[in-house]
Amino acid sequence: MSIKIHDKEFRVMIPEEQIQKTIAAMANKMNNDLSGKDVIFIGILNGSFLFAADLMRHINLDSRITFLKVASYEGTTSTGTVKRLIGINEDLKGKTVVVLEDIVDTGNTMTSIVKQLNGYEPKEILIATMLLKPTVFKDQFKLDYVGEEIPDVFVVGYGLDYDGLGRNYQDIYSLAEKLSGNFFHNIILFGAPGSGKGTQAKMIIDKHNLVHLSTGDMLRAEIEANTKTGQEAKQLMKGGGLVTDELALRMIENKLMLNKGTSGFIFDGFPRTIEQAKGLDALMKRKGMEISVMLALRVDDKVLTDKLLERGKVGNRKDDTPEIIKNRLRIYHATTKQVGDYYKKQGKLIDVNGEDTVGNVFNVISRAINNL
Repeated sequence: MSIKIHDKEFRVMIPEEQIQKTIAAMANKMNNDLSGKDVIFIGILNGSFLFAADLMRHINLDSRITFLKVASYEGTTSTGTVKRLIGINEDLKGKTVVVLEDIVDTGNTMTSIVKQLNGYEPKEILIATMLLKPTVFKDQFKLDYVGEEIPDVFVVGYGLDYDGLGRNYQDIYSLAEKLSGNFFHNIILFGAPGSGKGTQAKMIIDKHNLVHLSTGDMLRAEIEANTKTGQEAKQLMKGGGLVTDELALRMIENKLMLNKGTSGFIFDGFPRTIEQAKGLDALMKRKGMEISVMLALRVDDKVLTDKLLERGKVGNRKDDTPEIIKNRLRIYHATTKQVGDYYKKQGKLIDVNGEDTVGNVFNVISRAINNL
């Protein structure tokens, strides 16, 4: 879904359902953290009014709320100029102040807000923001509660505006030109262990200038960068759980928006279930894109087993045993069949004979891509 404000087109980035789920989780943490404290919430106008209202519906504390006025945006770029706070009529001395902001990007605005609020001698100042742009945040202060992390793109809706318009929308939208760029081919590449998928993926990326999307690589990068998504994933895995589809799709969405202007993406081993495929299709549709094709490398199980056993001997890999290989192939076939059938119904599945030479397989794949 897209909207148009003035001359700009915006597409849904965070749907209402996800926003409300995020806010409920933030409020739950606040209820636990702030119990027994003398709390006053301060919403920063104009952007935070929807966020503040929805958050307060979930707050179970004896607390008050007030609003202050400050502005730092004109058009779609930050002016970097922060006006003085207007509307401080409450006694903040000795109280726990929770500042509610719609979005934090560089943090310059919030730095000024905190500096001015400290002049009223509160016991402590905590900061809660619905959105954070971690790639531009200067990290001058601690953010105590963060709803969603987003790339450095301009957003409207749910209190956020473009020249005063768009605050009323219940979803959060991002500027379309920042997302869609010049995408041509979005390819899902599947191949069983030992099929040569990694080699073909690299050749496809080099020739067709595609961005490689591997959920494993993205997960490691998120954890290493200690992002909110990475922290959630790390906590899940620490408890023995698997990364949820929601987290995987969030990582993919971030990657889509951070790579504007490319010729497309190659999804390596994702999606693996019907639910993931449907989620990916929905995400791509929101961004004005779609999956172009699913390429599946077909290699006989005996050929794969022989190659993997040989690899195990050469590399002394303990996971390349006949029993483990058999189980991995069983899981792979079960996965690709359901996802393959899903995209086959859309006319997007192409089976490729992976037993040919590397060069011949790549030529077949390249022809398929060129014919899209």
